[in-house]
Amino acid sequence: MRPTVILLSFNSEDTLGATLASASRVSDEIFVVDSYSKDGTVDLARSLGATVVQHAFAHYGEQRNWAMDNLPISRPWQLHLDADEWMNDRLVAAIQALPDEPEHSGYFVPRYLCFLGRVLRHGGMSPTWHLRLFRSGVGRCENRQYDQHFLLMSGTSGKLSGAMVDDIRMPLTEWTARHNRWADSEVAELENAEASGRLQADAHGNPAQRKRFLREKYYRMPLFARSFALFVYRYFFRLGLLDGTEGLIFWVLQSFWFRFLVDAKIWEKRRAANLEEKSEASLNL
Repeated sequence: MRPTVILLSFNSEDTLGATLASASRVSDEIFVVDSYSKDGTVDLARSLGATVVQHAFAHYGEQRNWAMDNLPISRPWQLHLDADEWMNDRLVAAIQALPDEPEHSGYFVPRYLCFLGRVLRHGGMSPTWHLRLFRSGVGRCENRQYDQHFLLMSGTSGKLSGAMVDDIRMPLTEWTARHNRWADSEVAELENAEASGRLQADAHGNPAQRKRFLREKYYRMPLFARSFALFVYRYFFRLGLLDGTEGLIFWVLQSFWFRFLVDAKIWEKRRAANLEEKSEASLNL
């Protein structure tokens, strides 16, 4: 199999080289959809043989779907990556070993996080599974502002061995700034009742559906208390503490701080709505 590879990038010159190096081992048709980077991302991508297309970024789902709808894709299969996601030898070999007409219409890829230079291997997120390789025409990305997954519109899915490593190299200042914005997006999604074109939660479904099922269970827990419970679960019960200082920083920030921030923003919106209702009620007296 030689799928078309589609990468999303923005100011990604620190990580793009490794990603393209692994991508070029499975395909010679590579598109980089760039959101008008201000560093050397575009020049680097072109120097490494990728075709660069510029498109303004709204959110990941919109960008992914725009790429599928507008790029001159010539291959019957597509592999989707971010600019900081490189594939190890085992995953490359697994893709290369697939026949032109494999058993399934899409394949889930195991993804590991590399945070502050350390690949995290505990905490219940090592790996997470993402549908990234699928037949052209049968995959779409959820139209969500945060936590988007690809969906298979038809056919069955399988799993590939190996690892895709999400190599997070941004400083903590940028990491926390992005998560602050993503907390707003998460709150907006929790208020969005739209169901069409969305991943359906299913405790017995594919890996993405099971993950969404657990997320929905999490949001049925009490506000604020659930962020404490999630940190304790991931850091102690799922042994995130074995990931050293880097793991401590990640699990505190990701499992506690970020989730607590989401709850604080939910509480803030509810409080503002309650105050507005009380104000309107007092005016009607």
